Amino acid sequence: MGITKSDFFTEGQNKIAQWMKALGHPARIAIIQFLLEKKSCICGDIVDELPLAQATVSQHLRELKNAEIIKGNIEGNSICYCLNINTISQIQLFINQLNKDVFDNVENKCC
Repeated sequence: MGITKSDFFTEGQNKIAQWMKALGHPARIAIIQFLLEKKSCICGDIVDELPLAQATVSQHLRELKNAEIIKGNIEGNSICYCLNINTISQIQLFINQLNKDVFDNVENKCC
């Protein structure tokens, strides 16, 4: 089996790329903001909040779940979703480090 291009990067770099890809769609940002507003697990209400078809919302939820940004638990006939605090914390750490590194090197402007 051949090597994939992602094999050239660290596990951490690949994970961050997966998070950023999952966050790179406005529907997914809307889902995250909806979960933040509700401050609890949501079962089924997400489709009513977005101007998208059920199948499309399910696809976006799957992408967020695959990136471990949200968690889903099956309750009866529905899946209840909430934010994965561990992943959100790791994303925050990455953004904070990026922010720190940028401002620590502010005098090294190249443009």
